[in-house]
Amino acid sequence: MRRGFTLLNTFLVLLVLASCTSNPYSKTNRVYKKQAKVYTKQLSKFPLPEKSDGSALDYGEYRAGTTNFNLRQPNYVVIHHTAQDSVEQTLKTFTLTRTQVSSHYVIGRDGDVYHMLNDYFRGWHGGVGKWGNNSDLNSSSIGIELDNNGFEEFSEVQIQSLLAVLNKLKEDYKIPAENFIGHSDIAPGRKVDPNATFPWKSLAEEGYGLWYDEEEVKNLKTQAEFFKPNPMAIANNSIFTQRIPVLDKILFPEVIPATFDVEMALRIIGFDTSNMDAALQSFKLHFIQEDIQSPLNGNDLKTLYNLYQKYL
Repeated sequence: MRRGFTLLNTFLVLLVLASCTSNPYSKTNRVYKKQAKVYTKQLSKFPLPEKSDGSALDYGEYRAGTTNFNLRQPNYVVIHHTAQDSVEQTLKTFTLTRTQVSSHYVIGRDGDVYHMLNDYFRGWHGGVGKWGNNSDLNSSSIGIELDNNGFEEFSEVQIQSLLAVLNKLKEDYKIPAENFIGHSDIAPGRKVDPNATFPWKSLAEEGYGLWYDEEEVKNLKTQAEFFKPNPMAIANNSIFTQRIPVLDKILFPEVIPATFDVEMALRIIGFDTSNMDAALQSFKLHFIQEDIQSPLNGNDLKTLYNLYQKYL
């Protein structure tokens, strides 16, 4: 009798331990699987319905499905910070239907990676945003959320895990280096993530995103720095005061041309310039990472010019 009681106690303890260590997201995982099954069923439907379906389209005589196709692949990676206090809080946010927000990956401060959504599915992480001519980044991108309250530095182990994820995505989908961007890049004035401590330069050195050439920027000169007032000039409209941009570009390649258009350069890189102040701040958040609210200074202008040439 005592032995049976001991076995019962042991069983109950194991049951309690099992319940304590069970996946807290098992319920939402079932919802995920159910929804994925619905989409799988939609994808497997034959592209042309029967003529008897009442469609107004004038279908051909035969149902003919092509043999040449594959799944759509992501072509961008958009990096975010969660602006929440813990990875647990973020996981909960992304598993509540009412929040209407999600991401493909969440990476904790301790480097743990949560792959929350199949890469081929459309995540809800970008919101209203634009990069170049692409105004629906959710449909062509992978979203990665880094556990960070928005003000702290990113941990080394977290960045190492991010690099591992980026390496896999780049290999799997052949994503170009320039298409690794931040949420603030695609939503100027609306988003500021990842914050100014994010190591964009380190990522670019590994092939994820572009960065300016620091040595070239040092050697660049602005018009004001290089061309001094001509003492032979008699009046402001004198021939001696006029510069010929085409010749300047050939003779003085280290000088930023007088015709350099800041707004055009930002658009070439990818920024939405419908709000120039916001676009400039997003540019500085990514590439300058200090004095975000200040206008472009001489060094900022040189950095922009160097990047503009890289993105051409």
